[in-house]
Amino acid sequence: MRRRIAHGLAIIFSIVSLGAAQGPNSSESGYTRSNAIFQPVTRPVKKASAPKPYQIGTASWYGAYFDGKATASGEPYNMYDLTAAHPTLPLGSWVRVTNLRNGRVVTVRINDRGPIVPGRIIDVSYSAAQVLKFKEQGVQRVRLDIVHPQMVAMLRPPVAN
Repeated sequence: MRRRIAHGLAIIFSIVSLGAAQGPNSSESGYTRSNAIFQPVTRPVKKASAPKPYQIGTASWYGAYFDGKATASGEPYNMYDLTAAHPTLPLGSWVRVTNLRNGRVVTVRINDRGPIVPGRIIDVSYSAAQVLKFKEQGVQRVRLDIVHPQMVAMLRPPVAN
């Protein structure tokens, strides 16, 4: 008799344990349980929005005539450095300049004030104008984006010891 009771309890236990097994949670299966009906989980899709530019306008470049002369930051202008003059950005700021005609991009450091010509938003160095491929034209329509200090650290090459 005890053997039959033990055997019966073992069968009941195995049936109950099979029914108690849990399925995958909603993050694993992609479904949620609602009123015993499985429905796909729908999540709103976030559209990646392009960041707004700091400024869009006309850029020009300056070169040999100013080479070696003091900039607003106090350092001598070097036409071969990737620097620029901007009327309002803090000196030492970094700006990504995009040539809107050909898509070329360069990151420059603001070390001077200017441009003096009305209607222009930035004067880039000779080297920056070469990278942007508008040295021959003299002026070009550009987009300016502020570059944060963490990004500048990633852009710099490692320092050799």
